[in-house]
Amino acid sequence: MSVISAIPVTVAGRRPRLLDAFCCAGGAGTGYHRAGFDVTGIDIRPRPNYPYRFVRGDAVEYIRAHGAEYDLIHTSPPCQAGCALTVGTNTAMGWGTAHVDLVAATRAAADSTGRPYVIEQPNGRAPVRKDISLCGEQFGLGVLRHRNFELGGWTMPNPTHPRHRGRVRGWRHGQYFDGPYVAAYGSGGGKATVAEMQQAMGIDWTDVREELTEAIPPAYTELIGRHALARLVGTPVPLAA
Repeated sequence: MSVISAIPVTVAGRRPRLLDAFCCAGGAGTGYHRAGFDVTGIDIRPRPNYPYRFVRGDAVEYIRAHGAEYDLIHTSPPCQAGCALTVGTNTAMGWGTAHVDLVAATRAAADSTGRPYVIEQPNGRAPVRKDISLCGEQFGLGVLRHRNFELGGWTMPNPTHPRHRGRVRGWRHGQYFDGPYVAAYGSGGGKATVAEMQQAMGIDWTDVREELTEAIPPAYTELIGRHALARLVGTPVPLAA
């Protein structure tokens, strides 16, 4: 699945505003920007590679204080505590141990704004509704990177999940498998190189491995953003299947 080129859309005579909370390097934000949003990112850590307006600070507090100033809020709260890949393969990177779970606090903050919002999490994350489930194969990408999205205050169709073309390339239990997808997480064991992750996900503005392993492909949020814009302006935004 792919989307067509950008269509100018305005809300109240201006470009619609998107808050990209827990923004990391901007994988999600870039998709929304391509869909037509004016993007602002917020993260507790400095993000010099973030390609749009950036605010450093506590994302949950910022949502409570300023979320109502935006037309749509996207959130990617810390997820490593509930991700099997984290516990199983990323201990050497300092992951898989103790992590803060901010999903409930993020949802409460977003609800308080009265604005439509999105909460993104990986598979296996029980506290998030699977209103939308996306996979790299839906967009012809070189990663699978399954992600679930909870939609607060709005809805969109859940795209069909196509059959995977093969395995994720790499070592599993002492055996090497080839396949059309790269493993864009962790390191060693046949995991993707930085260049391979960039190409597989369509991300070229950061070469920091940690940022790439945490990112979602912009194609995901470009699709979500187009549907959100259609709801905001009350007219269909064409999509290409």
